[in-house]
Amino acid sequence: MLRKTLTEDSFYLNMGPQHPSTHGVLHLLLKLDGEHILECKPVVGYSHRGHEHMAQNRTYLQFMPNTSRMDYLGGLCYNHAYCLALEKACDIEVPLRARYIRLLLAELNRLSSHLLWFGAYLLDLGAFTPFLYAFDDREDILEIMGEVTGSRLTYSYCRFGGVVRDLNQNFFDGLKIFIPKMRSRLKDYRTLVSKNVIFINRTKDIGVITPERARAWALTGPNLRGSGVAYDLRRMEPYGLYPEFDFEVCTADAGDCYARYEVRMAEMEQCLRIIEQSLAKLPDGPIQAEGVPQWIQPPAGDYSYSYETPRGELGIYWVADGSRVPQRMKWRTPSFTNISILSELLPGTLVADTVAILGSIDVVVPEIDR
Repeated sequence: MLRKTLTEDSFYLNMGPQHPSTHGVLHLLLKLDGEHILECKPVVGYSHRGHEHMAQNRTYLQFMPNTSRMDYLGGLCYNHAYCLALEKACDIEVPLRARYIRLLLAELNRLSSHLLWFGAYLLDLGAFTPFLYAFDDREDILEIMGEVTGSRLTYSYCRFGGVVRDLNQNFFDGLKIFIPKMRSRLKDYRTLVSKNVIFINRTKDIGVITPERARAWALTGPNLRGSGVAYDLRRMEPYGLYPEFDFEVCTADAGDCYARYEVRMAEMEQCLRIIEQSLAKLPDGPIQAEGVPQWIQPPAGDYSYSYETPRGELGIYWVADGSRVPQRMKWRTPSFTNISILSELLPGTLVADTVAILGSIDVVVPEIDR
């Protein structure tokens, strides 16, 4: 319970910006009364790169590499979202094979992002073995995606009208081995972690977010679905080929750290389902649309586009004046919104639970400091 009166023993504690559990340069200014948190103020901006301002000084194509450098764990999803947004604005029709390839790689990227979160979260809570297993699985994904994208982290694989290059045999061979291995590994994770009494005690009934509070703070992604709200843009406002795929919107009702863990674990299974369906449906054909202009110039006006990234809803808004360079561009990134709730969520909790609550939110600092 939050202590009602401040005593002369209350003090401030700086958690970060160098604390290992903040995974970057996030700074939490905590006001404490003993072990109890009275106030929390998230402080950001330590690694601001000015991507939105850079967009106003580059052509639409030149800005493409910037997209994957906002959320470096879901870089291909950002790359994909940017292309979809501009293609919609410019009425560019993407070949069917390229659309399947994009979706396939986006789900692989979502899976690799969740794996890194899983490993890092358990490491923050003191469990080293799951971290090693998770990074072993993630390494397989990076090798597979590297076969066609040429990158391991900051992907710039999509292009306006298609993708850079087609899938090769090494890609298919790698997936053939990886998918059954990953399904088996998910069972191991549940045995190793989901039933672990230490993990349960560290996460159950900790950092509870009610559906009403989640909506009030505009949470999205697994953090919202962990509070029982079945909102996923791939279903609610479908884009690309998602309406043609059979997958579930994963939810949990408790709203605590354990519920958010359950949602991400279930989403990894759904990623595998979508990947398998993509491979089964993958058609032949071109991977790049014909007649795409060298310089993308959307008609003058205001545009917006939304996309479901591994951490939640990404919103892209820009103002075009008919030239090759956007007049203004604004990115609504999920981590920036999701982290705001800490100012209301942490007061009343113990300092020992801060790492568990922060880790369950799954924050990537570069997309906050964009």
